[in-house]
Amino acid sequence: MEETSASDEPVSGELVSVAHALSLPAESYGNDPDIEMAWAMRAMQHAEVYYKLISSVDPQFLKLTKVDDQIYSEFRENFKNLRIDVLDPEELKSESAKEKWRPFCLKFDGIIEDFNYGTLLRLDCTQGYTEENTIFAPRIQFFAIEIARNREGYNEEVYTSMQD
Repeated sequence: MEETSASDEPVSGELVSVAHALSLPAESYGNDPDIEMAWAMRAMQHAEVYYKLISSVDPQFLKLTKVDDQIYSEFRENFKNLRIDVLDPEELKSESAKEKWRPFCLKFDGIIEDFNYGTLLRLDCTQGYTEENTIFAPRIQFFAIEIARNREGYNEEVYTSMQD
């Protein structure tokens, strides 16, 4: 029996298969290259939009989420001495760093949509998104660092360089 939509048009078997596939737990996918490519493309689109944003609007005036103030204060409370102009990947990805970041990130579960969604983060904030200057990070980690960079003036160089 063929399924129908609200408009009584048949729903193709392919759409039903896609909907079913998306309802499966992540563990069901393994390392499917098509899924990984789709996630990578979405992360790159996000990065391009963000870079255009900080290039065209003075970053000190940007508001990235509804809870920027909370993210910033929690971030600086937990990571007082973290250097954010040029990130050290070990400060984000080592086992000891993950232990420190995990509770911070989990505070935003239910507050930030897709808080743990994979996002591209620039290591050196004066540079663009290149293979050498990019690391994969959870969305809340991206927000925390980029909100701090905006408020503390580190992204100003990107903005001013594009205004010339």
